Amino acid sequence: MERIAIVARLKPGTAEQARKLVADGPPFDLGASGIDRHSVFVSAGEVVFVFEGHQVEWIVDELIDAPFHYELQRTLNSWRAIIDGPPRIARQQFGWDGDSAVDPGARHGPDRRRRRPLARSEGDVAIRS
Repeated sequence: MERIAIVARLKPGTAEQARKLVADGPPFDLGASGIDRHSVFVSAGEVVFVFEGHQVEWIVDELIDAPFHYELQRTLNSWRAIIDGPPRIARQQFGWDGDSAVDPGARHGPDRRRRRPLARSEGDVAIRS
């Protein structure tokens, strides 16, 4: 399974509008799209769309370029109004899954330290308590 992220800088003061667009949900049927997982992260200054699936970059490319997905095109126009500059594609360089087998040749083993849950703080940063 591959992962890609689309990273876009938000125009100043538009983070709340971005959160509202995300709350409206995807403008296409995720189940029928071929995408296995999808997440969206919004900070004060950026939005990051993460897509996972087999050949997911092609799937996302086809969705964006499809001329007859009117709902998707309308939503993309709403995003264009609050995005500052062109979005960028970020390709995964490293990933870890706790359910995966550990590579015996890896320099570091699995992290077995107990961690306290994250406490919410003001703003976009979570701080460990």
